Amino acid sequence: MSLVIASQMEDGFNAELQRHPSAPTLIAAPEADPWSTAADADVLITRPSPAWRGARDLPRPPGWPGRLKWVYSASAGVDFYPSWLLEAPLVTCGRGVASEEIADYVIAAIYLRSKDLDAVRARSPDQWVNVPLGRVAGTTVGLVGFGAIGQAVARRALALGARVTAVRRQRHPPSAVSEVHLLDTLEEVVASADHLVLALPGTAQTRNLIDAAVLAKAKPGAHLINVGRGSVLDHRALIDVLDAGGLGFATLDVTEPEPLPAGHPLWNHPKVRLTPHVASNHTLVRHVFLEKVGDNLGRFARGEDLLDRVDPIAGY
Repeated sequence: MSLVIASQMEDGFNAELQRHPSAPTLIAAPEADPWSTAADADVLITRPSPAWRGARDLPRPPGWPGRLKWVYSASAGVDFYPSWLLEAPLVTCGRGVASEEIADYVIAAIYLRSKDLDAVRARSPDQWVNVPLGRVAGTTVGLVGFGAIGQAVARRALALGARVTAVRRQRHPPSAVSEVHLLDTLEEVVASADHLVLALPGTAQTRNLIDAAVLAKAKPGAHLINVGRGSVLDHRALIDVLDAGGLGFATLDVTEPEPLPAGHPLWNHPKVRLTPHVASNHTLVRHVFLEKVGDNLGRFARGEDLLDRVDPIAGY
């Protein structure tokens, strides 16, 4: 008997998955309450849709996790879901699916800050003025978080002639990018960076980790880029350090909440570029997620360990 998979993904994705050698049976997970399929499916493939985000404080549904053996989230982070989702026997995530796209966003942000060609564009003879541009080669890119996203950023930054520093929770495992300088503390990385990249998951331990005390360690004029989770950054502290002339600029693809309420000072702050959580370019990397799901589905059918498992205690 084939596995029954309840999927919240697009029709094309589901049609491709149905061709998997394990011959799963696909049913649609309703947008309004995708968790309701727990009684009917062995596997739930889901994404942090508005229903899930609205259910973060919802009590555990009666009977959850039902017959589910496995929940697979299309997103790398699972902080958008209610905590009871992690009570499923097995939870995996889309870790690394969008890391290359997000790394490209980071490099684009670095170049926009360093060599903003629109800002020096000449439109008349009187604007033909020699204006010094910033540099990328020779600068330091500091990474707070050195998982798939951090490593993808590191590869690009090193290729551009930048120095890369990083800090990670697991300090001693060998770096996947050997030229990266793994430092001992968060503060050391912050102090080293011309461009400080936040690529952390949203957990109870990382909430407001980047606070006023940490931001006070930053180089004057440094550029902060957050592509992890908005919850890791104290927004009030960020505004204060920008206004005080500490940090020079911030590029934020994530905020807490999303979107920020109307009238929030970050919307129109002159030293902030705010984008609506687009760095992952998620619709264009669905094929990568499909490959990962297919690989893990084969492993599951063979009784092998799955990749990209979520630690319910760590929260990622």
